[in-house]
Amino acid sequence: MTPCVVIPTFWTRRRGRVPDNLLTTYDHPTPVDTDGTLPACLRSLEAMEGLGRVVVTVAVTDPSIEHAAEDRVRQILADFPGIDSFVFGPAELGSLHRRLEQLEFADLMPGVSLVGYGAVRNVGLIAAAVLGCDTVLFIDDDQVIDDPAFLSKASEGIGERYGDGGKMILAKTGYYTDENGNYQRHESPHFSDVFWRRDDLFNAALSIVDRPPRITPTPVAFGGCLILHRDMFCNVSFDPWVVRGEDIDYVINARMHGGDVFLDGEWSVIHRPPRLAGEALQFRQDVYRFIYEHRKLEFAKSQVDLRQVTPESMAPYPGHFISSAVTWRTVLTALLRGVSRKEGGRYLRIARIARRDATEYAREHCQHYFDFQRRWPILMDRIWDDIALKPLFTGERRVDRGAITGRFPMVRGDGEL
Repeated sequence: MTPCVVIPTFWTRRRGRVPDNLLTTYDHPTPVDTDGTLPACLRSLEAMEGLGRVVVTVAVTDPSIEHAAEDRVRQILADFPGIDSFVFGPAELGSLHRRLEQLEFADLMPGVSLVGYGAVRNVGLIAAAVLGCDTVLFIDDDQVIDDPAFLSKASEGIGERYGDGGKMILAKTGYYTDENGNYQRHESPHFSDVFWRRDDLFNAALSIVDRPPRITPTPVAFGGCLILHRDMFCNVSFDPWVVRGEDIDYVINARMHGGDVFLDGEWSVIHRPPRLAGEALQFRQDVYRFIYEHRKLEFAKSQVDLRQVTPESMAPYPGHFISSAVTWRTVLTALLRGVSRKEGGRYLRIARIARRDATEYAREHCQHYFDFQRRWPILMDRIWDDIALKPLFTGERRVDRGAITGRFPMVRGDGEL
């Protein structure tokens, strides 16, 4: 099985303050006046054996730069003519949405878009379905692959049964390492994190890497080293409303629908993440994320067609953060960080957010996912190998982007183009 390789990329403005929109606050988007980490990722793909179609999705923090970001990605890909690549940007999204309207799936368009981690990954799943691929492999643009057999290793076990009479392995994740091969975090915890031992619990969840068997069920997943079989991705979508950690959220989604995600202890990528824009902003996203996950699990208890997933079943991570204690843990952590660390004012505001705004966000949006998910398998069945969309994803039908209305060079604040 040759997988459809999908690389989500996230871009931001040249300068200015960090955007404050929940769904477009990405961990480390690339400024549009730089190449970022994408070239190194693509260079590592050139040595990969059996590489097929590569779909690069382009998401931005601000709609005003969507064309500039797409142009930058195309310029970068032009340096890699040996890679069979396809760039999915705003024009392609417009074509996809028009097709969804024709098929009477307009209500699903917000969850299949270039806004938010989950929606962007759903675009990748759509691409795999339209191209008729049995598997889809996600790689992030800040990763480097040093194993030419990466693709064959990714496919090992996929579509097979786990153990004697166990579940089918329809979703498999590898893990991230640094340049030295370390896959666990070793920073000493700050005293303000006494109620937020995230790194310690994450390390505990990854302890299965060194233990047999090689492939085993896991509560964590890594979106930049993740392969999904069609029997999984055509039936289970990513959640478009989870603001961060959509890969681990996918483990919950899979379990709710009777599946599981497995971790392969011999499959990994080198992770080279740029520096974060700010720790407080990342913490705020985690607050929304974990409170949302708790609400989602509670809501699922009322759904008779779903398998129940408990925080205990997701232990040690993220289970510790999605129990009923999540609100007071976030409030106390935000207060302790607010009086002892940089960005103190932001942390103190997050303490208020945890009690009010994040809870309201979870209450308002968690049902949206379940409504979206129930329609997802029907949509995927309709667009599988779709004759209208396939020429778009194969490049047979091209869009003249220079003729798109409103496509003008972005004007900088000093008046220069």
